[in-house]
Amino acid sequence: MHHEGSCLCGEVRVRVDGELGPPDACHCSQCRKWSGHVWASTDVLREQVALEGEEHLRWFQSSEKVRRGFCSRCGSSLLWDVEGRSRLAIAMGVFDTPTGARLHAHIFTADKGDYYPLDEGIPQE
Repeated sequence: MHHEGSCLCGEVRVRVDGELGPPDACHCSQCRKWSGHVWASTDVLREQVALEGEEHLRWFQSSEKVRRGFCSRCGSSLLWDVEGRSRLAIAMGVFDTPTGARLHAHIFTADKGDYYPLDEGIPQE
């Protein structure tokens, strides 16, 4: 099984060999500002990820240990990476559908925006 996708302009392409981890939706202020709303992502083992067009991939160091990857051409938010972690977070919006994945949790909900409700059928942290 594999999943493929890209940024908006198609310059950065992602392929994951294997199943996607259950995605979560992060509502922290950094993720909201970076993504424009809510950051929904899946965590996958680094060795399962192949990237094409890395010359268009740029990184923003958003905290001491976290960096965020985006396309330098179209600005699409693509990756969330913690130094030394075996998994890489990939934006769910990157993937071509169907993914077969279902949101399993809302995280950092205390920081969520005031302009939208949360689905109460999904656990909230």
